[in-house]
Amino acid sequence: MKTRSILKRGQLAVLTVVLILMIDQTIKILVKTNMSIEDHIRIASWFYIRFIENDGMAYGMNFLNKLFLSILRLVAISAIGYFIWLQVQKKAKKGYIFCLSMVCAGAAGNILDNMFYGLCFTESTQWSVSALTRLGEGYAPFLKGKVVDMFYFPLIETHWPAWMPLVGGQHFIFFSPVFNFADACISVGFIMLLIFYRKELNQLSFKR
Repeated sequence: MKTRSILKRGQLAVLTVVLILMIDQTIKILVKTNMSIEDHIRIASWFYIRFIENDGMAYGMNFLNKLFLSILRLVAISAIGYFIWLQVQKKAKKGYIFCLSMVCAGAAGNILDNMFYGLCFTESTQWSVSALTRLGEGYAPFLKGKVVDMFYFPLIETHWPAWMPLVGGQHFIFFSPVFNFADACISVGFIMLLIFYRKELNQLSFKR
């Protein structure tokens, strides 16, 4: 019975990671091979598919060296993966394992861009669409590929009131970051952990 319980939790973790990676990479490849940089498709006034690439972290942030960031991601993914394995062995709650797997899969989705997109895609520009090429003949070396982002939600687009100091009259967009499915999985997984599994987070341990 114990082995069966562990097996089910392990299957849940693996299936969650695999499914998220498949969805994430399918969306990214479709966008990258069909749109040029800054191309956009209007779905609604508050939702666009807008293709950009970034060298940095989630939601386009960029304040760390690219190679260092890629290595940091690999270390983080390895640590999270090991921690999930420990929780599977401990027969932790399935919801807890699912949320951890979402975070792990999201991080893995973005590191795949860093690892392989530079090796096997031509460069995306404002004037040309990227295409698959022979491995090693792409636009960047291993671990230096760019992360593909595409979801843009300008929920509120207006101007600051003229009377406001410093920003008066300036254009304002509420929620301007462009992000991808992997970023969303990291954020949703982390928020669910904070809301539903604070007790488990307070007892974090890498011991078996």
